[in-house]
Amino acid sequence: MSAVPRQLKRAAAVGAVAASAVFVFSAPAFAHVSVEPTGEAAKGGYATVNFKVPNERDNASTTKLEVNFPTDHPLASVMPQPVDGWDVKVTKSKLDKPIEMHGEKIAEAVSKVTWTADDKGIEPGTFQQFPVSLGALPEDADQVVFKALQTYSNDEVVRWIEEPQKGAPEPESPAPVLELAAAADGHGGAASAEKASDDAGSEAGAAEQAAADSSDGLARGLGVAGILVGAAGVAFGLLAGRRRGESAS
Repeated sequence: MSAVPRQLKRAAAVGAVAASAVFVFSAPAFAHVSVEPTGEAAKGGYATVNFKVPNERDNASTTKLEVNFPTDHPLASVMPQPVDGWDVKVTKSKLDKPIEMHGEKIAEAVSKVTWTADDKGIEPGTFQQFPVSLGALPEDADQVVFKALQTYSNDEVVRWIEEPQKGAPEPESPAPVLELAAAADGHGGAASAEKASDDAGSEAGAAEQAAADSSDGLARGLGVAGILVGAAGVAFGLLAGRRRGESAS
């Protein structure tokens, strides 16, 4: 009977080792630099996103993060939110082909944002988020790929630059990918802005028409009131004349 417990113990030990191995080998997939929107990132619109940076080392801190922005879908507006304990630098580059934004041609766009720690940085066992407001997001793409470099206090640099492919296993060092939602009403940012402007114009026109109708109605009311007052005056005059005539007779 003692053989059975031994077999059970051995199986349990093997299972524990296997589970540990799965955890160890799958852990890096959850520990890479990633990007997530606050709310929704819609095509053609603007969004606030967080670049999430976990520390994968137990003997060093993350002291710098460099995020490279795409050149095939340049973003003209990029504004990082200040993060305590970190300096931020925004780098712009000239575009090979200018883009149009709000009726103006943009000849340069943000190509890189770099955060550098003032003090300890991201210590082992912790993570840090770096918020950025950006746009306008592309209307002809389903995602935006950012390439990031993570630097540690021991001068090690981890390059998160491999673009994930649909249907393929996740690469060893995947780049942060921002998935884009469909644009509202099937229109992009420019069309939505134009629609909003048209709606505002329609509302203003309706308000003006209502004011005009109200003014016209008031004028008509005053006119009718004037006629009634005049008629009442005439009637009063006739009545007074009749009474004077009766008194004289």
